[in-house]
Amino acid sequence: QVQLVESGGGLVQAGGSLRLSCAASGIIIRFTDMGWYRQAPGKQRELVASITSGGSTNYADSVKGRFTISRDNAKRMVYLQMNSLKVEDTAVYYCNRLQYFLPWGPGTQVTVSS
Repeated sequence: QVQLVESGGGLVQAGGSLRLSCAASGIIIRFTDMGWYRQAPGKQRELVASITSGGSTNYADSVKGRFTISRDNAKRMVYLQMNSLKVEDTAVYYCNRLQYFLPWGPGTQVTVSS
């Protein structure tokens, strides 16, 4: 059974940091481009960071310079280091492939207070 489970969210003050983790089971992600997405209340889900199977990364302009995506293929994990958090980063964060989405996980709530 293919499953993605995100963790690491929480409540943090503006300027703080969080590290999100995504655990993949039932699938080998080594050859898969992966991304972190977020969905704020009343807004559509958006891609904020991506990493190719080769390790190349890309970021949305809104998080560039503050977020870092990484992966550990052996552990089937994808990470998102978030620094200098802003109130507007508040959202539920998800990981998934960039194409041919897997079933979405529960996500992890990130709340940034002012």
